[in-house]
Amino acid sequence: EEFKKVIKDLGMKMTSAHLGGPNYSKDKHTEAMDWWKKALEDHEKVGVKFLVKPSMPIPKTMDELKLWCDFYNAIGEETAKSGVIFGYHNHAKEFDKIDGQIIYDLMLSHTNPKNVFFEMDVYWVMKGGYNAVDYMNKYPDRFPVLHIKDEKEIGESGLIDFKSIYETAYKNGLKDAFVEVERYNFDPIVSVQKSYDFLNNAPY
Repeated sequence: EEFKKVIKDLGMKMTSAHLGGPNYSKDKHTEAMDWWKKALEDHEKVGVKFLVKPSMPIPKTMDELKLWCDFYNAIGEETAKSGVIFGYHNHAKEFDKIDGQIIYDLMLSHTNPKNVFFEMDVYWVMKGGYNAVDYMNKYPDRFPVLHIKDEKEIGESGLIDFKSIYETAYKNGLKDAFVEVERYNFDPIVSVQKSYDFLNNAPY
């Protein structure tokens, strides 16, 4: 509540948060869920719409992956009672494979679309060897939130087609997007300004 006052006084609002949470195992399910329930209660006071798990130990087997997905479904079911949506944020390792299948695709198919969304990090999709727009077209209802990022400042590398990403996201009903400068090639404020200017001047 104190933090909410600080950001409100600055003219800002907090709509989403990345939460690591406790180490998870099946025998500690109740303990882990209690942690997430408390986190939900605290973040509701700030006014967040999205609670996002930003990473996980990459599963090596199908059973391990299903365990994580069941856990995410349980968290999502809990947060949905309060109108907050639970999501998962990817890096590049989610594009490794288990039994010949891409982990990210398996996660999408083993989580409940009603309660679990995916905050697609478009930079890490590219680093994983795939295309963000292809995923948005294949799963139009799963990416209401995007994590916008580039190899350098936003738009500087020429590696990512932000126009197609934004246009596809809007078509699919984009609810929010968060921009991060992955690494500063100038003083931080200069990198942020360059990234802001690129997106602010983009016609899309």
